Amino acid sequence: MNAPEKFVLPDTQALPDVRQLPIQKVGVKGLRYPIQLRTAGGGVQHSVAEFAMYVGLAHDVKGTHMSRFVETLEAWGEPLDVGALRRMFTQMLARLQARSGHVELTFPYFIRKAAPVSGVESLLDYQAALTIAKDVDGPVRVTVAMTAPVTSLCPCSKKISDYGAHNQRSHLTLRVDVAVGEMTFEELARIAEDEASCAVYGLLKRPDEKWVTERAYDNPKFVEDLVRDIALRLQRDPRIGRFTVSSENFESIHNHSAYAEIEGRGAALID
Repeated sequence: MNAPEKFVLPDTQALPDVRQLPIQKVGVKGLRYPIQLRTAGGGVQHSVAEFAMYVGLAHDVKGTHMSRFVETLEAWGEPLDVGALRRMFTQMLARLQARSGHVELTFPYFIRKAAPVSGVESLLDYQAALTIAKDVDGPVRVTVAMTAPVTSLCPCSKKISDYGAHNQRSHLTLRVDVAVGEMTFEELARIAEDEASCAVYGLLKRPDEKWVTERAYDNPKFVEDLVRDIALRLQRDPRIGRFTVSSENFESIHNHSAYAEIEGRGAALID
């Protein structure tokens, strides 16, 4: 008896397309996957990210290979930082035979902080993101983003009140294009917290609570002050290309937020 012939499944997505329309982004979105992240101190932090992974598709190709996006993540075992993300992106483009692509991952990131007086340590969670993208004839662009929770205290409230001043929790979001070298999440968090009325902490004792209350009172900032002061810091950084800084203040005396956003260029783009 002859051996059965090997059955080959048809590859429909590899068929040619005649509509003459290239697609700028095609891939997978909402993919949750465990990741490892390289911390500023050289350690490794584990998290779970939500991925969006796309490539550009030529006008004469019917479909991309969706499974290869997940295969890229399955094959990757290195902790991610800016350099590792570039290498993973290069592998993805090669695996999918693409000349352009886009990868974005968002995830919680934890930083261990010491309380300002007692020194007691605790973890604080931040929302972080990494984005890497390349157009057909353009360079690879890497963006690092971090949303840091902080305290802001209203200068107007302090000025007009006989005692006290209203304050609120604020979310400062920094998005920076890394033109040269590395930019860590810890650095972005530190910049945001340094320019806020006061940082927030996961754990505070009574002497710490007194300190953060007085610190905020002595350092009032409008939402406009927050984004401008951070932008001045980012402008001077030689690693940074374009950047965006936004602040959302969750008002304690209103049922709406105050918001400000500023765009600029870092020293990597300034002659």
